Amino acid sequence: MTRTAHLPPGGGSRVIATVSAVAAVCLLSGYTDSGRHPASATALVGRADGSCRPSPPDSFWHAPVDALPVHPRSAQFVSSIGAAEPLHPDFGAGLVDGQPFGIPVNVSDAAVPESKVTLDYAEESDASGYRIPPDAKIENGPQSDGDRHVIVWDRELCKSYELWDARQQGDHAWHAGSGAVFDLRSNALRPAGWTSADAAGLAVLPGLVRYDEAAAGQVDHAIRMTVPRTDQSYIWPARHQAGSATDESLPPMGLRLRLKSSVDTSQLAPQAKAVAEALKRYGAIVADNGSAWYLTGEENSGWDNDQLNALKGFKGSDFEAVDASGLQQAPDSGAVAPN
Repeated sequence: MTRTAHLPPGGGSRVIATVSAVAAVCLLSGYTDSGRHPASATALVGRADGSCRPSPPDSFWHAPVDALPVHPRSAQFVSSIGAAEPLHPDFGAGLVDGQPFGIPVNVSDAAVPESKVTLDYAEESDASGYRIPPDAKIENGPQSDGDRHVIVWDRELCKSYELWDARQQGDHAWHAGSGAVFDLRSNALRPAGWTSADAAGLAVLPGLVRYDEAAAGQVDHAIRMTVPRTDQSYIWPARHQAGSATDESLPPMGLRLRLKSSVDTSQLAPQAKAVAEALKRYGAIVADNGSAWYLTGEENSGWDNDQLNALKGFKGSDFEAVDASGLQQAPDSGAVAPN
């Protein structure tokens, strides 16, 4: 697997190696509820009372884009990402090169003491409020030299704690490159110009393809995606750019792309079909620099890698960029305009 990425903070630059790459979200206010327990020991369904989900029902993550207009620079964006490059699900079961792949979701349903987190890029990170279980899994395993994301879904407080380049210093002590705390019941975006554990300044958790929702047959949100190069700009709902050049032919952070409606997905096995249909309806969001058309999902032993590998039959030319500007209600909010 080839993966490289760049995630400079606003006003500076740094390099991140992107290794990329929770229950089905209950669709309130017109969205559909689906879900099932994953095969792994970590149950990713919501709390028993259904009160904590990875993002609010009116979030941009859940906004359909299948009827939105094609972006006027769609062909340029697709070409710059790679029209002939295959789609790649960067998640699954088992090991690749001796490491698990995908991003593990660490679920906490009980009070965990606050962790002391020191940060390399503290100026754009949340300084405190992280409650990370001592046994939290790191992306690609504890020996990984990649992004080393740590994602914690705290269903007790309904927050996610997200770290990039995380290294454990003790039971309740961590060091990371950058970090963010997200209130999962809020549509508030990070301050303009701030990164997160992702280059676009967005939360990682809501954009992961999760096993339980795919197994139930419906992924009801946009999917986190990486591209090789981005413009030195970002568009709503992104808050941060990590561009390599000022070039309007390159996609900005936050760009939404969708699988064309004309693409035949009827022969796909269930897990792959759920992902492909989500790409048609909700699309993918450019969230980081990395390999072309890499979709991020959770590490989970329940995935059928043979099913997921069928997604590699699609390529960049099967996608188009969409103009999602009409979804925005307010620049600092991730809530979408009512239908």
